[in-house]
Amino acid sequence: MCGRYAASRRPEDLADTFGVERWDPQETLAPDWNVAPTKEVYAVLERPLKGEDADPRRPVRQMRVLKWGLVPSWAKTPEGAARLINARAETVHEKPSFKQAFATRRCILPADGYYEWVTGADERELEVEGRRKRARKQPYFVTPADGSVFAMAGLFEFWRDRTLPDGHPAAWWATCSVVTTEAETGPLAVAPAEGPGSLAEIHPRMPLMLTPDRWDAWLDPTCTDPEEVRALLAAPPEGLMRAFPVGTAVSNVRNNGPELLTELDGPEVGTLF
Repeated sequence: MCGRYAASRRPEDLADTFGVERWDPQETLAPDWNVAPTKEVYAVLERPLKGEDADPRRPVRQMRVLKWGLVPSWAKTPEGAARLINARAETVHEKPSFKQAFATRRCILPADGYYEWVTGADERELEVEGRRKRARKQPYFVTPADGSVFAMAGLFEFWRDRTLPDGHPAAWWATCSVVTTEAETGPLAVAPAEGPGSLAEIHPRMPLMLTPDRWDAWLDPTCTDPEEVRALLAAPPEGLMRAFPVGTAVSNVRNNGPELLTELDGPEVGTLF
């Protein structure tokens, strides 16, 4: 799954990386090292521009600010958004909440990497013995080993709040979800000295990372053939990622700052394996 990630890159750099044609500097977000559900995030997407001089037939690559937690267009209220932060690659084409967005509203959610938590062996033992009601978990940060941007496959959707009049700035919600897939079982490109040797040992799920050769097809809203789009959900080559333990401060959503990505010499939460 993906329940937290880091996104600290400058919008100018993201626009250059993804070949963005249009983005509004007034929508610039502050660097965020602890992105949590319902926060605003950057998304790269393709849609025709609106206006008298715009060509309604030509999709334009844009960088937009969306809220993480997808609200389907048919939803009566946005209350379920916090539950729709992830869409499973195996079923995204058939789930009512995602299938329309999967067909024509796909996006890329740029990140530095994502966090995942592992319960230590000694913590599990304490939990089993009833000496700890809830085991502590060791957070890991997963990121491309070459330092490149982590391009997460995403979906986006628009929802109209019918309780507000036309023209109200909050009348339309633009939301998104991260597509996840089975975690890699092969060895990490760089593994911690003590701890997991693969992503699957950290968590059975991971965000679907799109390599640059898939960006254009994934973003193309005219690509609607179900089988053609589903082929884009194939896992990337293994061995591109590294993972390392970070401090437990990231477990509190109120904590934020580059220090959250400081690599530890070893886990803080006991023996993991």
